[in-house]
Amino acid sequence: MSGKLIGIARVVQKRAPMEETRAAVVSVETGIAGDLRGRKPGRQVTVLFREGWDDACRDLGVFLPWTTRRANLYVEGIDRPRNIGGRISIGGVTLEVTQETKPCMLMEQFHTGLKSALTPDWRAGVCCDVISGGKIQIGDAVRLS
Repeated sequence: MSGKLIGIARVVQKRAPMEETRAAVVSVETGIAGDLRGRKPGRQVTVLFREGWDDACRDLGVFLPWTTRRANLYVEGIDRPRNIGGRISIGGVTLEVTQETKPCMLMEQFHTGLKSALTPDWRAGVCCDVISGGKIQIGDAVRLS
């Protein structure tokens, strides 16, 4: 099954707004180039799945921009991985799922009920480490393995 990369974002300093971009360099050392969180083992890159985000927004009865979740990558058209160790390939980049993203209280500050809406069924996405880096861009194919 193949999906598509539909969003790329990074944060350059703690609690700063997410910056969207059409392309990014991803490396084993720093995750998404310029992203503050890319050096954290187990959380170098976060991936949000459109279907899970849509489910959460539907539960809330409101549309929120995907960057509200503060994830690095936004993908559509593939099932959310629900196991640690799975691999996500985006263009020539390979990520390994290290954990389910646990929604934090910051989500509640953005919209009441968002933390709860993101909690079931891995809706908040996954945290990953970079296995092999490269350049990615909006429209790249996304595959699970």
